[in-house]
Amino acid sequence: MAPAIADQFNVDSSALTDFVINQGNGVKGLSELGLKALPKPYIQPESERMCMSKIIPQDKESIPIIDLSNPADPTVAKAVCDAAEKWGFFQIVNHAVPIEVLERIQEATHRFYGLPAEEKNKYSKENSGTINVRFGTSFSPKAEKSLEWKDFLSLFYVSEEETAKYWPPACRDQVLEYMRSSEVVIKQLLQILMSGLNVKEIDETKKSLLMGSVRTNLNYYPICPNPELTVGVGRHSDVSTLTILLQDDIGGLYVKGNEGEDSWIHVPPIKGSLVINVGDALQILSNGRYRSVEHRVVANGTKNRISVPIFVNPRPNDIIGPLPEVLESGEKPIYKNVVYSDYVRHFFRKAHEWQEDRCIC
Repeated sequence: MAPAIADQFNVDSSALTDFVINQGNGVKGLSELGLKALPKPYIQPESERMCMSKIIPQDKESIPIIDLSNPADPTVAKAVCDAAEKWGFFQIVNHAVPIEVLERIQEATHRFYGLPAEEKNKYSKENSGTINVRFGTSFSPKAEKSLEWKDFLSLFYVSEEETAKYWPPACRDQVLEYMRSSEVVIKQLLQILMSGLNVKEIDETKKSLLMGSVRTNLNYYPICPNPELTVGVGRHSDVSTLTILLQDDIGGLYVKGNEGEDSWIHVPPIKGSLVINVGDALQILSNGRYRSVEHRVVANGTKNRISVPIFVNPRPNDIIGPLPEVLESGEKPIYKNVVYSDYVRHFFRKAHEWQEDRCIC
C-alpha cells in the first residue's frame, strides 16, 4: 500500500497536502506509512543537503561546554561572553533546571505526538482557538521550494488564562514547568551577557527588549526513508534574543563553524545539558558583538528525534537596535532600528534563505 500512496503523493501534490496538513497527519504520519522513498516535495536541492565532508571532527573544533553551577564566578562570565562572541552557541551543564523537569517535558512531547491525527489537528493554524497555539509542519510551506522533515507545536505564552483554555492538556503543565524552571537560567545568562556590553542594570525597558515574550516549540523529527536527500530544518538563524534548547540523545543539530564558508560542527547530546544560542535580536542589540549563527538539523534514517527550544524574544512592538551602552564609547552602529514584529515578518516571508543584510545600514 505504501508505494502506491507514495506514487500518488508524487503525482498529486494536493493529496500530499491533504494528508500531511489538512488531515493533521504531519510528517510523522508519512513516516509511519513505511515509505521506501521520499516524496518529491521533500527532496532538497543539493546545495541545501548536508555534505558529510563539510563536518568538522569533534577533536578539531567544538562549541564550548560551560559549567553554570556558579554563575557569579568571573571565569564563568568570561566563558559565556567569549562563547557568544566567537561561536554564538554553547552548552551549559550543572544549571538550575532540574533533570526531572527535562525528563517530564520530553515525555510530554512524545505524549503529544502520540495523539491521533484528528486530536493534534485541533491545534493547526486553521483549527486552533488562538493564533498563539499552532501545530504544523516544515517551516513556511508557502515560501519554501522544498519542504522540511519536521512537525512542530508552537506555544506562545500570553497568560495563565489562555494557557489553561487553549494549550493541549497532553503537554500543557510540563511546558509551563519547563518555561518557569528555565527562567532562572535565562536571567543569569542575560545578566552576564549584558554586563559584557557595559549594561549595568536591566531595567523594565531592557527587560522587555531581552525577554518580553516567550515561545516554546515541541519539535518532532520522524524516521526518514532518504535522510541524505532532505533536512530536518534547513540552515537558518533564530530571530530570538536567546534560544534555550533541550535535545534528546539522538543528535543531529549542526552549527556553522569558523573554518571556511560551509563548515559544520555537530552539537553532541549531553544528558542534562541545555544548548544556548544567540539570536538575531541580541546580535542587533549588541551591535554585532554577539553572533547569531546559522544552524541546521539533519534527518535521521533509523530513529525519531525530539527537541524543545524556548525562544526568548523582545515584545512584538519593541524597537530593537544597538544599545546606547554599546555605542557610548564612540562605536558606530551597524544596524538600523527596527520594530521587532516587522523583522520577524521579514524573516518568515523569506523562509530559510540566509539574510546577510539583517537590517544592516
